[in-house]
Amino acid sequence: MPEKNIALPDWVMELPSAITVCDAKGIILYMNEHSIKAFEADGGTALIGTNVLNCHPEPARSQLDTMLLDGKANIYTIEKKGKRKLIYQSPWYQKGTYAGFVEISIELPDSMPHFVRDM
Repeated sequence: MPEKNIALPDWVMELPSAITVCDAKGIILYMNEHSIKAFEADGGTALIGTNVLNCHPEPARSQLDTMLLDGKANIYTIEKKGKRKLIYQSPWYQKGTYAGFVEISIELPDSMPHFVRDM
């Protein structure tokens, strides 16, 4: 278990979206700077090494527990404190073996273009 996010490259650490990575049992391995800030009230970097399930109330906790077992992605949008976000939770793999989940939280602008690129 890392003490710091030393395994993440600088561009990931500074990406303006929250990135949290956990192992297959739900133990938080890494958080980038935006994730640390987003979860500051819950402990920030102190969350590294703890179980991500403890950070989620029901029914999200049960859903995340099922995702950890099944290894299936979960993608949705939320609005919190007047800000819209895209939440992308996806399994990640190490040498082809399921290794856990990554959550990417992207803040969405009030209006966003949508392009259909069928050719």
